[in-house]
Amino acid sequence: MARSLKRTLLLWMLLPMLAIVPAAAALQYWLVLQPTREAFDQALANAAASVASFVRLDGDTVAFDMNSQAERSLRTDQFDSIYYAVLAPDGHQVAGDPPLREPRLALAADAVAFVDTEVAGAAVRVAARGVACGAGVCQVRVGETQVKRQQIFRKSFIGTLAGVLAFALASVATIVLATRKALRPLQRLGEQVGTRSLDDLRPVDAIGMPAEVLGLVDAVNRLFGRVRAGSIAQQAFLADAAHQLRTPLASLKNEAELALAAPHPSSMQGTLERLNAGASRAARLSSQLLALARSDASAQAGMSTDTVDLKELVSEVAVEWVPLALAAGIDLGFELESAPLAGRRFMLRELLANLLHNAIEHAGAGAHVTVRTRREHEASVLEVEDDGPGIPEAERGSAFERFRRGSGAVGVGSGLGLAIVRDIAGGHGARVSIADPASGRGVILRVTFAGGATA
Repeated sequence: MARSLKRTLLLWMLLPMLAIVPAAAALQYWLVLQPTREAFDQALANAAASVASFVRLDGDTVAFDMNSQAERSLRTDQFDSIYYAVLAPDGHQVAGDPPLREPRLALAADAVAFVDTEVAGAAVRVAARGVACGAGVCQVRVGETQVKRQQIFRKSFIGTLAGVLAFALASVATIVLATRKALRPLQRLGEQVGTRSLDDLRPVDAIGMPAEVLGLVDAVNRLFGRVRAGSIAQQAFLADAAHQLRTPLASLKNEAELALAAPHPSSMQGTLERLNAGASRAARLSSQLLALARSDASAQAGMSTDTVDLKELVSEVAVEWVPLALAAGIDLGFELESAPLAGRRFMLRELLANLLHNAIEHAGAGAHVTVRTRREHEASVLEVEDDGPGIPEAERGSAFERFRRGSGAVGVGSGLGLAIVRDIAGGHGARVSIADPASGRGVILRVTFAGGATA
C-alpha cells in the first residue's frame, strides 16, 4: 500500500510531542513550584527571626521573654498548625514544642537551615535559625504543617497541566490544519488531473501553487504538451485519411448503385448488392472518422462558438432526415421548444445527425422516433427517443465506447455514433445520459447542456 505523505508529516511532527509535552509540563511545574516553595520557606525564616528576637542571655542562662500575645500571633494560621522551639547551645529545650527538638543540627550564628519532620503524623516544614548565646549558639526553630503548600502545589499542578494540555491541543490542531493546507495544492493538482477526460490535455492551472509544487506542475504540463502534440498529429492523420477516402468511396458507392440499376445478369445481383452495402458502410465510416477527428477536445477548442438555438438547429436538420426516416419506415416526430446555448453549430449538427442515425438505424421499420428540445432547470436539453428494442441495462455503460456495438444491433453501423456524440457533448461541457421512456419500450438519449446560452 502506498505511503501517505500527510500521515508521514503528521507522525514526524506529532510523535516528538509525546516526549516534548511531558517534559514541558514538568519544567513548567518546577518553574512554578520552586518560587512558591522559596516564598513559604522565607516566611518561615522570617518567623524564626521574629522568635529569635525574644532570646537573650541572662548570665550563663538562656532566657526567652516572648509574651502570650506574641505567641498567639505566631501560632495563628487559618490552615496550618504552627510550632516553635528554642534550644540552648547544649541542645536542651528552653521553650516551645518538644517535637521540634529533633533532628539535631549544627548551625552558626544567624545561619538558617530548613528540614522536614513529622509532628503527630503530619508533615512539618521547619526553619532553624542560629542565635549567638555567649560562646555558644542557640537555635530557634519554627515549623508549620504543609496544608497551604499542598493546596497551592495542587492548584499549580492542575493549572500547569491544563495550560500545557491546551498548548498541546492547540499545537496539534495547528499542525493538522497547517499540514492540510500545505498539502491542499497537491490535492488540487490530483483533482485537476484525475477528473479530466482522456481528451482534455489543457495545461494544469499553476495559480496559487507553492514553489515546491511548481516543478511537478511544470512536468505534468510538459507531459500533457507531448501527449497533446501526439494527439493532434494522430487526429490530423485520421482526418486527412478520412477526407482522402471520402471521394473514392463515394465514387465506388455511385458505381455500385448504377450497376444495380443497369441491366445485369441475375447471378450478379447478390454480388452487386453486397458491393453496394460495403461501399455505403465504408462511406459512412469515413464520414464518421472525419467527425471523430473533429470532435476531439483539442480540435473543438480551436473552433469559434456562437449562440445556437437547438429548436432552430433541429428544424434545419429535419429537412434532411425526414425523407431518410420515411424511406426506412420510421415515423419521425418533433416536440420543439426554444433552447439556446453557446456552442459550435457545425459540431452540434453532427451530434444530432449521429443521434438520429442511431435511432433510425436501430429502432427498426414501423418504429416512432421523437426529437425534443426544451429548457430545464437553467439548462438546454436535447432528447431523441425511440420505441425500438432499446439498449440493455448491462450494455449502457459501454454504449459510448468507440467501435462498440450492442448485442442486438442491426444495420451497417460501425459503433462510432454514440462515441462521437459523447465527444462533441464533452467539448461543450454537456452530459449525455441514457434513460427509459415512460412507455417502458425503447430508449431516450438525452444531452444536457448545463447553463444553456451562458455556458
